[in-house]
Amino acid sequence: MTKDDYIKYWIKTSDDDWKRVELLAEKRDYIFALFCLHLSLEKQAKALWVKEHKSNFPPKIHNLLALVENSSLLLSEGQLRFLDQLNQFQLEGRYPDYQGKIHKIATQKLVKEFTEKAKEFKLCIHKALE
Repeated sequence: MTKDDYIKYWIKTSDDDWKRVELLAEKRDYIFALFCLHLSLEKQAKALWVKEHKSNFPPKIHNLLALVENSSLLLSEGQLRFLDQLNQFQLEGRYPDYQGKIHKIATQKLVKEFTEKAKEFKLCIHKALE
């Protein structure tokens, strides 16, 4: 596979996860909607990582801040805070013992708010991938 193939892979699988966000939100499964939102942005960040690094294999990490840390993205403090907030859902989505802690904050309102902020991040990534 070429570098472009790897980038396309990360973008396509990110788009698939984005669709899951919408389906899970409709079913009121907000914790996993937020998990998939994180996963979608993680894959976007990994596409950018592949573009901007020699290797075609991004680090096997899930932290959004760490993935964009050494990239060309110029993010605002608000966007960085958002990525940090969204990071909590990658952990809670993976480990059921954490789900009770976030059950109260994972609401329809939060999913809508985070989805809007995630759209801004995706737009930044897409511009950087051009």
